[in-house]
Amino acid sequence: MNRTADQPEPNPLREGLSARPVPQPCSIVIFGATGDLTHRKLVPALYNLAADGELPPGVVIVGFRRDLEESTRKFSRQPVRDEIWNAFAQSVFYHQSEFGDEAGYKRLAKRLEELDKSHGTRGNRLFYLAAGPDQFESILKNLKAAGLNQTCKGSWARVIIEKPFGSDLASARELNRVVRNSFTEEQTYRIDHFLGKETAQNILVLRFANAIFSPLWNTHYIDHVQITAAETLGVGTRAGYYETAGALRDMVQNHLIQLLCLVAMEPPTDLSADSIRDEKVKVVRSLHRWSRSQIATNVVRGQYTKGAIHGEPVLGYRQEQNVNPDSQTETFVALRLFIDNWRWADVPVYMRVGKRLPKSATEISVHFKKAPAVLFNKDLRDLNVLVIRIQPDEGISLRIHAKVPGTSFRIEPVKMDFHYGTSFGKPSPEAYERLLLDAMSGDATLFARADEVEQAWAFIDPIEEAWHAKKDAPELYFYPAGSWGPEAAEDLLARDDRAWRRL
Repeated sequence: MNRTADQPEPNPLREGLSARPVPQPCSIVIFGATGDLTHRKLVPALYNLAADGELPPGVVIVGFRRDLEESTRKFSRQPVRDEIWNAFAQSVFYHQSEFGDEAGYKRLAKRLEELDKSHGTRGNRLFYLAAGPDQFESILKNLKAAGLNQTCKGSWARVIIEKPFGSDLASARELNRVVRNSFTEEQTYRIDHFLGKETAQNILVLRFANAIFSPLWNTHYIDHVQITAAETLGVGTRAGYYETAGALRDMVQNHLIQLLCLVAMEPPTDLSADSIRDEKVKVVRSLHRWSRSQIATNVVRGQYTKGAIHGEPVLGYRQEQNVNPDSQTETFVALRLFIDNWRWADVPVYMRVGKRLPKSATEISVHFKKAPAVLFNKDLRDLNVLVIRIQPDEGISLRIHAKVPGTSFRIEPVKMDFHYGTSFGKPSPEAYERLLLDAMSGDATLFARADEVEQAWAFIDPIEEAWHAKKDAPELYFYPAGSWGPEAAEDLLARDDRAWRRL
């Protein structure tokens, strides 16, 4: 079989030990190196990979500012050790240029060739677009003009693109076209950090490596599914972006739909990236599309007003810096979804995401149907619930029913709990650590494919259009900071005789 340059050579010494491709030496070039993402996430992630011995030898990082050590010490998940930092810093190189400066890209190409010779990076290039979306086209065109999207025999070039990947279906298609003009789909890695979280990755193992769940994972046994992404933080310094995005575009279109795909997908034929992503796309295509009138019934949008978080008073969204005093931007969304296929027919999926909620947590809960009441002559009020905690307390719990010790026959719910930290004795790596390593390995499993992104926007766009309609637009509800959102979100489930799970 012929092997393309973008496919890493298998290591015969690792045969039978791991199916994961081996990360390869490369030059990592970051565009947007002075930004918050680089300092808070990317630099600490690369340092932690080096500290854990996961970063392959011969990796160099190009494009950073010079003042990195302070931010790494502040945001790293483990203490920064001087000897490791000093060795890591020897692989960091600074390249100054403007995104639109063609000559700067030619200088970059020459610099990378020099680093290939001095550090053994083998002509492999990983370009990370941590800049704003408005800069993507300029960067991609100049990379192509400088020949940096081309590879010599045995080497590869890949590009990682940060969200937001478009702001609607039309812009996503246009951005996909721009990317394809410079890099092939196999070279393109659209990053969603939620998929790098350990518990999100473990959903596939939980479902497909444990035979006890497979017969129950369908409409016959599951009553409904809930997905919650709550945070106590407000909009902070992101108002410039958030005012044009809102919670639906910022969180539902990518993060929550990605989690839903992992929960709802069919078993893939194998664990290759495209086999898994094929099944995820089928889920998004199967999401029931609402009419304009049904959107108001099945989607609730809200905006936080002044209130208190952990006893501290906080401003309302419209009083935040750089926010329009009459803003209609939603900071909370709750949805009632259906997946139109055989496995999930008539099983509602409830999603909610919001800012300034009482607790920061992301979890998926699978609620199983009630057992018949005839055996114990009582209606068991609590369902069996499987909870997958994505953050912050990563783990899985299962709520079952048990008899309370004593002479009476009293039944109460109890939990069987699994925590990553206590079970494996070590903290989970940050999401960006896993995703950067996967990109160096050529494993695109946890990255979104073009058709997946476009299908998600095709689902989201009609909701946005209804909200911005000049006539009969669904209402924007308000909720005080520190509450669990507007009452309309509670009513969304109450109409089905259900309630949100307490986090």
